[in-house]
Amino acid sequence: MDGSEPFEYGDEAFAYEFHGGRGGRGRFGHHHDGDAFSDWNGLHGGGRRGGGRLLGHGDLKLLLLALIEQQPRHGYELIRTIEEMFHGQYSPSPGAVYPTLTMLEELGHASVANEQGGRKLYAITDEGRAFLDQNRAAVDAMTERTKHSARLIAKLSLPLAVRKAMHVLKHAVLMRAGDWNKAEAQRVAAILERAATEIATGRTDEA
Repeated sequence: MDGSEPFEYGDEAFAYEFHGGRGGRGRFGHHHDGDAFSDWNGLHGGGRRGGGRLLGHGDLKLLLLALIEQQPRHGYELIRTIEEMFHGQYSPSPGAVYPTLTMLEELGHASVANEQGGRKLYAITDEGRAFLDQNRAAVDAMTERTKHSARLIAKLSLPLAVRKAMHVLKHAVLMRAGDWNKAEAQRVAAILERAATEIATGRTDEA
């Protein structure tokens, strides 16, 4: 699924779980060079948050540990970082995050420094790094499930009219099949680029 199709059965099932049906859990994971989320660039928060539970306890533990492997973080910062990964459409509750951080500390996977004002800064320990190294396959799987869920959430947050228009556009391009020449390719590319610019800026050429 590339995000250009209209609302489909797989999306519907995901939306049902995302909004709380059967206590649904999301799917998540790819890890590279000790940074499980090195290519999550350009994601921004904002917008509503879903009511469903997207992270199981096991995934949340791996996700938090992978994030503090990148750099020490406060609990609030971890919550905001995860929210940004989900384009502002999902945010883990403090009631899930802070007990999990406490568990990581008790396991010896995280250390805590108390800063001025009582804020706790969580950092990974050598034991935590060893744990991640021993469970890279699980970290990879978690990261891919997370990215997949984030893509679906972003898609489902679009208005239905926009999703349908995206499908119509994709269909129109694919229907051209092999009927292309250089001039036609440039014409279509110019149309798509102009549309992308107008969508991104919120303005039209006439404005």
